[in-house]
Amino acid sequence: MPILFRCILFLALVPLAALSQEKECRKVVISADSDYAPLQWYDGKHLTGASIEIATSALTTLGIPYEVRYVGPFHRVLKSAQTGEIDMISSLKDTPERREYLIYTNVALFANPIAIFVARERSFSYSGWNDLMGKKGGVTLGNQFGNGFDEFLKGNLQVEAEQKAYMNFKKLELHRIDYLITGYYSGIAYLTASGQNDKFVALKPYVSESDNFIAIAKSSPCIRHLKALNLQLDTMRREGKLKLILDKHIALLPKRAN
Repeated sequence: MPILFRCILFLALVPLAALSQEKECRKVVISADSDYAPLQWYDGKHLTGASIEIATSALTTLGIPYEVRYVGPFHRVLKSAQTGEIDMISSLKDTPERREYLIYTNVALFANPIAIFVARERSFSYSGWNDLMGKKGGVTLGNQFGNGFDEFLKGNLQVEAEQKAYMNFKKLELHRIDYLITGYYSGIAYLTASGQNDKFVALKPYVSESDNFIAIAKSSPCIRHLKALNLQLDTMRREGKLKLILDKHIALLPKRAN
């Protein structure tokens, strides 16, 4: 075999050999949507909230080192999981697109209702998705809603995306959009913290109400802890700890306005 060919073959095999070697999970780097209180939010110094507490409590019990890292808006969180910058997203919906690079826990953390928010003085009759057609809406970059609504939105609705929910509430106030689609809890959290509950209202019924899960990046060596994490989350669910943690952070919402 010519020397040049052998050299080329060796260089081609080096990456494969490196990939075949098992990487070490030194710590689980956790991040999440930084604008989704009470599930998770960035307080100016740290990511905090119900999902962060659930994830870190489970890892602490399992004796697994971790780091909670703020990486920016949610679309950057998703990108960071794709590129390997982070290992875990502490709370998000399970969608086919995300399953391309994430593996989800099999224990749901909590239900996450999605609501339509409107300016109180510009409310409109709403009984279902079709009532949004012909109006201009707003969403936050990276958000998906589940239960078939994402497909309905793409095919039937006119929406604009912003990096943060407060930007869309401002657009509602300025009459630049007619409605905002976001998590009910996170929308109420923002309005409570900013003292604007009198300006906006959430319409019923909800757009959708599906579960949120913890997910680990498929490329992460920390995926080896998924089985143990599932067992620990199931224990926390059966003991009522998941609900207690969520209820605690919901109760803290009024204090965020102080």
